[in-house]
Amino acid sequence: MIKIRNETETDYRIVEEITRKAFYNLYVPGCAEHYLVHIMRQHEDFIPELDFVIELDGEVVGNIMYTKAMLTSEAGTEKEILTFGPVSIAPGHQRRGLGRMLMEHSFQQAASLGYDAIVIFGSPANYVSRGFKSCKKFDVCLEDGTFPSAMMVKELVPGALEGGKWFYRGSPVMDIAEEEAQRYDETLEKMEKKRQPSQEEFYIMSHSFIL
Repeated sequence: MIKIRNETETDYRIVEEITRKAFYNLYVPGCAEHYLVHIMRQHEDFIPELDFVIELDGEVVGNIMYTKAMLTSEAGTEKEILTFGPVSIAPGHQRRGLGRMLMEHSFQQAASLGYDAIVIFGSPANYVSRGFKSCKKFDVCLEDGTFPSAMMVKELVPGALEGGKWFYRGSPVMDIAEEEAQRYDETLEKMEKKRQPSQEEFYIMSHSFIL
């Protein structure tokens, strides 16, 4: 029995635990994604209507959270769009299509709220099957004009980004203070920080750009 619903306050702790276990040592020794979840809900850019958990037989096993972001055209026109992350599935329940279900459900709800585009950062291998494409194909770049390999775009409305170049600006909530994240992590159950190959893969991808 699978159910997708909006997160409630009673889910907060389990969602943070799932996020922590899903990301710990994946990209760096330890992780900060659970701290982002912890602070995101109080931020003005957070969108509660797009904050979902997925249940399996009554147990919360994953979540996805969205914030507002902004695209600015070369002429200065601004367009409010979306970004999501983290999207987490509990270890032991991964590779079963639950993340795909969460994303597809959230895409439908985002479109119904009037949003027409999503920009995310991640491994393309995880998202191209969900309709995301390189930011370069939509002429969406960072404010310095670069096109990160890890930045991908999905149009919820076909043609929404036609007509020129766009400069992306994410929510300030995504700029996590590493020291604060570390202090928060130290208040939780101890987990061993390790180095593993996925961290080097992340480093390469996160420092790569499309010319």
